[in-house]
Amino acid sequence: MNGKVIKYHQKDINTDLIIPARYLFSKELTFLANHCMEDLDPDFKKKVKDNNYSILVVGSNFGCGSSREQAPLALKSSGIKCIIAPSFARIFFRNSINIGLQLVELSNIEDINTGDELEIDFYLGEIKSITSGHNYTVKKQPIFLQEIISDGGLIKYARKRFI
Repeated sequence: MNGKVIKYHQKDINTDLIIPARYLFSKELTFLANHCMEDLDPDFKKKVKDNNYSILVVGSNFGCGSSREQAPLALKSSGIKCIIAPSFARIFFRNSINIGLQLVELSNIEDINTGDELEIDFYLGEIKSITSGHNYTVKKQPIFLQEIISDGGLIKYARKRFI
């Protein structure tokens, strides 16, 4: 996967910052995407769209707080295809896998900046910054998780294999 980065340095970005509770009355993905991250950055949706950002880089413990599954849905629907962080809240991690949103744990995110272009090989566990030339090694995800993500989430994965 190749993509451009939008980065927020904050740690502990919780699910209420990802998609504020006041918007949870709707299940419409476009609506949720339009309000994604707006309390952290009111221009998030515009920045992602206008700059073709598809990789979100954030501080540790991303997705903490409530277990609302709308948080990864809002991010994915806004155009984010991968999130890189030193760590993720456990329930956010599972919810993301279940909807087919790629997550990568990388402890050293300091050298990655908004606008950088990254090339990520999830199977080999390698990230290359096309912009800076830095290379990063990350823990490889198990094949079955990669299959769930590439199939578009757990339900699509199960339907493809078991129904």
